[in-house]
Amino acid sequence: MRPSRSVGPSRIVHVVRQFSPSVGGLEDCVLNLCRAQTSEFGLRPRVLTLNRLFQRPGETLPDTDEVCGVPVLRLPWAGSTRYPLAPTVLQRLSDADLIHVHGIDFFFDYLAATRGVHRKPLVATTHGGFFHTAFASRLKQIYFQTVTRQSAKAYRRIVACSTADAQAFGAITPANLTTIENGVDITKFADAASPVRRPALITFGRFTQHKRLDALFPLLRELRNRGADWRLTIAGVEADLTRENLARLASSAGVGDAVTIEVGLSNAELRNRIGQASFFISPSAYEGFGIAAVEALSAGLTPVLSGIAPFRTLLAKAADGVEIDADLSTAAAQAIQRRYAEMSDDVTDLKARLMAIAAPYDWRSVAKRYSHAYRFPDAERVSA
Repeated sequence: MRPSRSVGPSRIVHVVRQFSPSVGGLEDCVLNLCRAQTSEFGLRPRVLTLNRLFQRPGETLPDTDEVCGVPVLRLPWAGSTRYPLAPTVLQRLSDADLIHVHGIDFFFDYLAATRGVHRKPLVATTHGGFFHTAFASRLKQIYFQTVTRQSAKAYRRIVACSTADAQAFGAITPANLTTIENGVDITKFADAASPVRRPALITFGRFTQHKRLDALFPLLRELRNRGADWRLTIAGVEADLTRENLARLASSAGVGDAVTIEVGLSNAELRNRIGQASFFISPSAYEGFGIAAVEALSAGLTPVLSGIAPFRTLLAKAADGVEIDADLSTAAAQAIQRRYAEMSDDVTDLKARLMAIAAPYDWRSVAKRYSHAYRFPDAERVSA
């Protein structure tokens, strides 16, 4: 397919704190947007990122690289992983038509403060801001209302990637705010879920505290006490929780034999594990968007999700899904068991409905919306 003719800026520099070989929703978003911009719209994106991964701080990655055809430049940094400092980013922007910052962090603030130096138009995508955990929540709110509010004035566009982000950022920067929900690679796990109903749950993503994976084990015990041989697979990459942490918690809850915990699976391997399940579960306390949940829908997995704002948006579209309460009480197990009992043994029609919900999130549609967001007359400059 010939790329659509590019109109507006062509050389896009995506600035993001972590990128491949790091694995996660933010990294996937940037990579897939770059790929779609190249193949579908003839743009020339590249990525600027940090040269050490937060989970492997002792390893320095090459200064230059290429990931799936996307050029990558890596920068040295210092300081905390919560706010990594990389001022040499300014040396890598001379030929950019536009700078697209992903996340609200040092890069967001620094490139806003140095706009008079680099003199490039700025666009930023929120990716949940910095409210993923309750850590220093009061200080975060003060920072958001002061420093973030001021930095946002330097951006031609602030792109909220979820309705929750749109609500939060609309309070501090309504004039330059637009909403473009994240795209999702809906092909890699398409139609992968079991074709017959199974009392089996799967969750995948980073092993982080805010995902509340520890709450899954008492819930699984409650489900198994109701008679069916329920199983749970947890797949992903270690972060502030490890496989050993989770295995101990599962054992303490008395469900160690019913839980499989796997780290570092390839997409093909994860697709195989998805094929053994009928439900995707996430009791997460916070998500900027919920990429894994949309990937699960594309596979035909019935979503079992906590009641946070991004998940409620998906559940409003997925009448077959299950919303679970915050503490995963007995009521959550009852709701899951009831949904399982309502399912036919052959879930072909159910899977088709769920996959249809994921279809609008394909990256071509999202990249097209970004192409429009990148086009702005000089009159639309946002004053500092």
